Amino acid sequence: MEAERVTSGRELPSSTAVPAGRLGRGETPAGLVPRQKGSLSAGRRPNRYAWEWWLWVAPGAVALAFVYLYPVLVLFRDSLYQITGYTSTFVGLRNYLYVLRDEQFHAAILHNVLLLLCVPILVVLSLVLAIVLYERVVGWQFYRTVLFLPYILAVPVASVVFSHLLQYGGVVNSFLRYIGLGWAAVDWLGSPKWALPTLMGIIVWKELGFGIVLFLARLLSLPQELFEAARVDGASWLQVHRYVTVPQLRDVIGFYVTVESITMLSWVFNYVYIVSNGTGGPGTSTLVTELYVYRKAFGYGAGVLGVASAASVLLFLGSILMIIWNLRRQKEALG
Repeated sequence: MEAERVTSGRELPSSTAVPAGRLGRGETPAGLVPRQKGSLSAGRRPNRYAWEWWLWVAPGAVALAFVYLYPVLVLFRDSLYQITGYTSTFVGLRNYLYVLRDEQFHAAILHNVLLLLCVPILVVLSLVLAIVLYERVVGWQFYRTVLFLPYILAVPVASVVFSHLLQYGGVVNSFLRYIGLGWAAVDWLGSPKWALPTLMGIIVWKELGFGIVLFLARLLSLPQELFEAARVDGASWLQVHRYVTVPQLRDVIGFYVTVESITMLSWVFNYVYIVSNGTGGPGTSTLVTELYVYRKAFGYGAGVLGVASAASVLLFLGSILMIIWNLRRQKEALG
């Protein structure tokens, strides 16, 4: 007797089930009700615990919104007002126009862009020194500690020390004169020509340890077979690190580039403020956007607080664009 085939959503008794091997297209196995689009059995099971997910996440989301989102919204609002004491007047985009036409802001943006040149220098130096330490040179643990030590020093401490060392009559110039290189003794921080390059050198010295430890930690986690296989194939020392080490560190390098780019855009205030005594000088040679915002907000009274807010918004948007650009490049590099 030929078994009855399933042609509807009704459940068939087991006695009338059709063997699996004789099922036609669109028919269900024996004893099962065919799934219909939109029905609960089509995979759309009700999740009665879904609201609990929102209940657990809500406190953290509210806290984050209050700590991060609310100040940003207030910053955007203040950038549209002229604030004087406890009074504020809506001025629209006038603060933005003032900032965009201000020559000091142009100089600050230029200096932040120049500071980004420190990023490739940091990547190359960190990579080379991490590889040297990875090769277990004699005393590598001591050198690792020495190279990482500047990173754990407070920025004001490092800035004050270098401010004294790099004065025209400081230790560095005295040493140069002592060894007969008096022609190389310059006013490192007092000359508009040398102030910014000297500041970049201080930042590189301070931030280098982070990159070294980051790359070295990644290198130590890699299997030795990768390097041994390359050497067995006849690769030289340079080829091993060019074609094995660098590709393996690509994601860590991308992370380091992102962090240091953000640092150069919005985390150099301490360096500049201490080295230049809060002036961004000599002249505007070391003025950066953070110091520009600080001077507008607190240097000339609360009357230009709206201008400081507008400059902060522009700095914020620039940082966001930089992060998105870096993340997209990393994604493209990783395929």
